[in-house]
Parts: sequence; C-alpha cells; structure tokens
Amino acid sequence: MGDAEAAFVTEAFTTNWIAPLGPHVDAFERELAAHVGVGHAAALSSGTAALHLALLLLGVQPGDTVFCSGLTFVGSCNPILYCGARPVFIDAEPQTWNMSPAALERALEWARREGRMPRCVVIVNLYGQSADMDALLPVCERYGVPVLEDAAESLGACYKNRSSGSFGRVGVYSFNGNKIITTSGGGMLVADDADLVARARKLATQARETARHYEHAEVGFNYRLSNVLAGIGRGQLQVLGQRVAQRRAVFERYRTALVDLPQVQWMPQPDGFYSTRWLSCFTLQVPDAATQCERILQALECHAIEARPVWKPMQLQPLFAGAPYFSHAPGVLGGDVSAHLFASGICLPSGSNLTAEQQTRVIAHLRDALKQAGVGGA
Repeated sequence: MGDAEAAFVTEAFTTNWIAPLGPHVDAFERELAAHVGVGHAAALSSGTAALHLALLLLGVQPGDTVFCSGLTFVGSCNPILYCGARPVFIDAEPQTWNMSPAALERALEWARREGRMPRCVVIVNLYGQSADMDALLPVCERYGVPVLEDAAESLGACYKNRSSGSFGRVGVYSFNGNKIITTSGGGMLVADDADLVARARKLATQARETARHYEHAEVGFNYRLSNVLAGIGRGQLQVLGQRVAQRRAVFERYRTALVDLPQVQWMPQPDGFYSTRWLSCFTLQVPDAATQCERILQALECHAIEARPVWKPMQLQPLFAGAPYFSHAPGVLGGDVSAHLFASGICLPSGSNLTAEQQTRVIAHLRDALKQAGVGGA
C-alpha cells in the first residue's frame, strides 16, 4: 500500500461515501477500462463474482455446457456450477501453459457431433501470461462460440501489444489480496458492449428495476465493490507498471541465478507475449519429478520459505470427477500437459516487495534442495 491509496480512502471517509457506490467506484471503472483499452467496466466484490455475472451475461443456463481451461484455480470453474451448467475441461499447451488450441478444436468438434455446443469458452490467462489468442479466437469464431477471458491473474500482461483481458466478449480481473494489485477483495468485469456492462451492474445490485420503490423482476446479487475499496484500487492502479517491473525482476533474478541447471525449466514466454510474471514458476525435468518436487517444497518449508505446486488441474479435482476432458496430445507420452505441469511444477516466492536479500536466501536454500534431488552436483 502507498500514499495514493491512503489519500483516496481518507477522501472516501471524509466525504462519507462508504457504500457500494460513489465517485471512487465510478472513477476506478473508467480508469481500469482506459488502462486495458476496453470500453466499459463494472467494479465488483471479487473476480469470482465477475465470472459468475459474465456467464449469466453470455446466457449460461442450467444444463448448458461451458468449456474452461483445466489448468487453473477453482475460482475459474465454480461459477459454472453456480449457473447449473456442465464444465468441460481443456488441456494446456507446453508453449504458454495456457489453453491448447489443438485440444479446443477437438473438443468443439466433439460437442458439435454430440449436439451439445458450449454456451461459451472460458480462456484463463495463467500466472500473469496471456493465452495464445491468435490461435484460440479463430477456433471459437469458426464454431460460433463466444469467449469469456479470465484475466484474474494477468492484469498488466500484454499479447502482441494488446492488454490481457481485452480479447473476449467479456473479460474479468481480480483484485484479491494475492494479485499484482489489490483492493483486499474485489474484481472487475470489462466489455466493449455498454449494454452488457450496464446489465452486469444491475444484476450486481440485486437486479433492482427502475422505480421509486424497490421493484424486482429477476434474481440479482450483492456483488458491487465499495467506494472505500475502489479508492484503494485507484491508488494501486497508479503503480501497476511498477509492480509488473518488480515481478519481472524477481523472475529474472531466479532465472539468472539458476541458469546453470538445465533440469530447471522456467515457464516460457513466447515472442509477442509480455508476462507480468505474477508467479515465478518452473518445472523440474528429472525422473520421478513429483516426488522430488514434494521433497523440495518440504525442504523450503523447513526454512519458512513458502513455495507451492503448480495448480492442480480441475479435471483431477474430486469436485469435477467425471467431467469431460480433452488433452493436448492424446495417446502421446507427456501429451496431458496440465497433469505434467502439476506433477513437476513449483511456484516460488514472487511478491513485488521481495527484497534482493530475501531472494538470495530463497535461492541458496533452493539450490540445496535441488542438490538433494540430484540436480546441480557438488
């Protein structure tokens, strides 16, 4: 938190604008929309709330099918269940760790044969990096299926000089406490369609109709962001570029320090992509990687260093047991990319305020743990 956030919050208290409306809410929506190059935005209580409303805006109803990236956090998928819809999970590709165009194509062809075309495709931009939109969007267009872009983890990232979150019919961001900028809790829904965003705002305020009294003709939700938290968001947005630069510097220090270890393979950033490096992630290319990764995580934990596995794919979660799943390259060793990344991947401490001294300590203990796993030698 910085001085700008404190000033905006103080202004909210001084002017007595505390409720889920007010000048900071309006300004945060305008400023975020302008920053990402999208026409309109609605400030909401969480990224999950934004995803839920986005699905409703795209017409998702009970019994519908929704395609979604398999390698993601459960918040990307729970709203599908809120709507009573059926998720179908799409594997990642090795080049970006994001949705595989090949798997998506096969899934859509399967859906057409089955007569169960998805209401939309939720493309998740993982760990601060956009999916390969030039490959994915034409596939969706060919089958006439709209895209909901889950950019909860990728605010500040670009794909071919265009902001992550600006490619879908609707885009979603998160300002949860662990994101690159935060309002402690909050989210944003963006779209170029003004009517779509106006409807999101209506649904987010209990779907109140225009009348002097309280009139309701459909189910609504209490999903709007407060003016206080929007003030925090306005201050945080001013330092987004700085936060991205800090995260990228953290990643580069890790990569440079471990460049002599070819078994450590970092999350790739292809040409034309600009990742925020929200999390610094690598895969361990050794036999029995899953066991060795667990040992490394335990070794780091002994030194009070928090590291985690890459997201456990949704198709492997008990909540989604039996959900259809399309792998990147079926029948090929390593063709289930998201399962491989989960088994061999580690996310390192990546905070924007991680000091060089702290990171040097992490690297030293990581090297020791890798050595115990047979990586790096004496």
